[in-house]
Amino acid sequence: MTSMNRREALKQAGVVAAAAVATPVAQAFATSPAPASAQTAAAAPGSTLHFFPGFQSSRVKTYGAEINVVHGGSGPPILLLHGAPQSHISWRLVAPELAKTNTVIVPDLRGYGDSSKPPDGESHANYSKRAMALDQVEVMKHFGFDTFPVVGHDRGGRVGHRLALDHADKVTRLAVLDIVPTYYLYTHVTEGFIQAYFHWFNNVRAAPAPEEQLKAQYEAQRARATTDVQIEYLRVNSDPANIHGMCEDYRASASIDLKHDEADLAKKIACPLLTLWGLKGPMGRLYDVMAIWKERGTTVTGKGLAAGHNLQEEAPAEVLAELRAFL
Repeated sequence: MTSMNRREALKQAGVVAAAAVATPVAQAFATSPAPASAQTAAAAPGSTLHFFPGFQSSRVKTYGAEINVVHGGSGPPILLLHGAPQSHISWRLVAPELAKTNTVIVPDLRGYGDSSKPPDGESHANYSKRAMALDQVEVMKHFGFDTFPVVGHDRGGRVGHRLALDHADKVTRLAVLDIVPTYYLYTHVTEGFIQAYFHWFNNVRAAPAPEEQLKAQYEAQRARATTDVQIEYLRVNSDPANIHGMCEDYRASASIDLKHDEADLAKKIACPLLTLWGLKGPMGRLYDVMAIWKERGTTVTGKGLAAGHNLQEEAPAEVLAELRAFL
């Protein structure tokens, strides 16, 4: 497939997005079935601690947001960041295991879950990865950690990437799950990218069109939710403020984040970098993930896993083993 310029890509993406309006976006956060014990009853709204035995919940005020966090364990820290349209519970199958040997901090990114939804800001600045990364520095400082490893899936991996660039003195190791850099994707647009990730283009359209589309889809899915995992995801995802926050995240990626990334093209990730990707998903089919990340990091290792996009939910044992070896 040949690359196309951004204007051509956005035009084609509009056609794809329009055709996908009626397509459920559930596959974007579809998970393998929750353990039987976790399916027996839904948690009270706003409570997710039953997914994280022994953990506690906190709210941490940062410079620009208030971040919802679950945390548990003791020992060296680990920061786990979720993707879109998920929340911190995407780490429910991994975090409790890591907490047997580490202090595990699992926040909702600003705009997601039960974290606050700041105003958009000029050029979507309040949803830039730079702003999201600073949140996490302040979250970790709140818990007493000045240096820490970061593990990020999907959008959380993009926040982790920015964290490692802006706060190289803070991030000791970085693991990114099922992504390649945002700048690479938007400067190497192909038909395959548009078809596989139409929401990257759909969600950046001006409000409220994508928000209204997503709200209708999530409400329809909410009526069919049966497990407490599905119910919890859809509790937060069907919130209009949450939907707007997620769209602002994508709008920032296509605008202010690109400017930040372009300015830092000569800057490489200094800490050790692990990249994991799903062999059954489009990331593994469309991209040479290792080769792309080797251009962005100084010490890069990684491998594909027999899973789709949501690695930590579909292959938690494999992800856990890779993280333990890396960290």
